[in-house]
Amino acid sequence: MKQPTEPKTHSFRPIRTGIAIGVILTVTAIMASTFKTTDKLTEEDVKTKNKTNRAPINRDSVESVKAFASVYKVLMSPRCMNCHPAGDVPLQGDDSHLHTMGPKRGAEGKGLYAMKCSNCHQPTNTPGVHTPPGNPNWHLPPATMRMVFQGRTPHQLAKQLMDPKQNGNKTKEQLLEHAHDGLVLGGWNPGEGRTLPPMSHAEFTKAWTTWIKKGAYAPKP
Repeated sequence: MKQPTEPKTHSFRPIRTGIAIGVILTVTAIMASTFKTTDKLTEEDVKTKNKTNRAPINRDSVESVKAFASVYKVLMSPRCMNCHPAGDVPLQGDDSHLHTMGPKRGAEGKGLYAMKCSNCHQPTNTPGVHTPPGNPNWHLPPATMRMVFQGRTPHQLAKQLMDPKQNGNKTKEQLLEHAHDGLVLGGWNPGEGRTLPPMSHAEFTKAWTTWIKKGAYAPKP
């Protein structure tokens, strides 16, 4: 009588199962590593993208220089230039004469000794024609960063405005924001009897932004 055969055992199955598990774990580790690397790259990409967004876009030397022609007219108007004199005495009036009583810049730009800007220039405009205009932070640029406008050609002023060593250590982004500074806005609210800049603040801001974002090119000397 034929003896029943024993069922065949497949000793290789556990081995194959072990290999399969090992492969799965390896793939999982690789994928995890890949995701981690991708996350790092994504963070770097975001930083790069942010830097790109802050950088000037669509450079155009012709449009930039054209926009600066409008900017220059405003900066050379009495409302701007009077506080950016070549000397240490501020200018005054629509004819930009030396300030009455001859106040001096001082180290911080807020006056010298007892003759401080804030003695006459109050936080708001003083009522009346040709009375002192006001601002809570009224001052000239400090002695260490005089930021002179008076006597500058368009080429000189454009180069100066983009030089951190001469513009108050400002980046392009900070220069864009500076168009909305309280003292800048004060140029369009100078008090009774004073001529306004040659264009509105909105028009100036548009020209200022175009000049910088199109490359901040300086006109030819």
